[in-house]
This record gives sequence, C-alpha cells and structure tokens, in this order.
Amino acid sequence: MMFKYDIENCIKVLSSGGLILYPTDTVWGIGCDPTNEEAVSKIYKLKNRNESKSMIVLVAEENDILNYTDTTNLKIYDYIKGVHKPTTVIYQNAIHLAPNLINADGSIGIRIVKDNFCQELIKAFGKPIVSTSSNVSGYPAPAMFADIDILIKDGVDYIVQHRQEEQVPGIPSTVIKMNEDGTYEILRP
Repeated sequence: MMFKYDIENCIKVLSSGGLILYPTDTVWGIGCDPTNEEAVSKIYKLKNRNESKSMIVLVAEENDILNYTDTTNLKIYDYIKGVHKPTTVIYQNAIHLAPNLINADGSIGIRIVKDNFCQELIKAFGKPIVSTSSNVSGYPAPAMFADIDILIKDGVDYIVQHRQEEQVPGIPSTVIKMNEDGTYEILRP
C-alpha cells in the first residue's frame, strides 16, 4: 500500500517541477524531472553544488538510453549485463534533457536501475529521473536514510516512505565512461 502511495505522490511532485528524496539501487537520492531546467536548478541549489558538477539520470530499461543519447554503439550493454553491481555509464552526446543537466562536454551519466521501486516510478513517470546523492556538496553521501542531513529532508517536496527503516548501507555505483570509438574506461570501480 505504501509503495503505491509513494509512487503516486512522487509522480505529482515530479510532474510539477518538484524534488523527491527516494531510495535507489545504490544510496538515497534527490530526484527531479531531467527535462525540467528549473527543477534541475533546484537540486543544485539544495545541495549547494556547482552546476559544472554532473548528476546522472536513472532509466528502467536499456531502450530508454536511446531516447536520451545519440549513442549507436551498444557494446556497453553486454558489459552491463555481465556485472552485478549497479553501474553508471557516461555516454557522449546527450539529447532531450535539460541543458543544465548535460555536462559541458555534452555527456550524461545514465544507470539502468534494477531496484523495483525505481523501475516502477520511472515507468509510471514515463521518463528518466535525476539521481544525485542526498548530501550537501562537500560532505559524504549518507549510507542510509537515517544519515541524511535535515537540510536535505527539509529542502525536498516529498520523501518516499518505502525503505526508510533499512539498516543496510548503500554503496555508490561503478562509473564507466563510454568513448566515441566504443571503448570504455572505468572511472570508479
């Protein structure tokens, strides 16, 4: 029951340009509509983060990546399928996203989530969701909900109830950069 309630409330907030605090397949994240430039700016302001520092988007399925990059080399999918740890891939040539979300070099970090809540939320919303760790810039990412700073909790429009009681610490994703020639490099194991 709470799961469905959380999804419905998140959709209302995301659709109106608001911010959510939600559990992901790694750590708790701050999210918004990645096509809404004003909503993306709200996250930078809340985190006291320089807009040149990138954030990522979460998608539910491989095919979603094709809607937000003009990547034609899909060899990275084979790599992602072979790893069990959540993996964020930095793709060149981001498209259809808020300009302040796309890195200066035109790239964007995208992770296909395996978490059931995130998948359902993204599918219900009909597009990806921004994800950035739920900390003020310069401070470590909280390992679990109880560790999230009150400034962050007070600064979002909705806090998901699902998984707040979990005591298992979240672990950041592996980060891989996809190069133009189809090769990739691991930036964070």
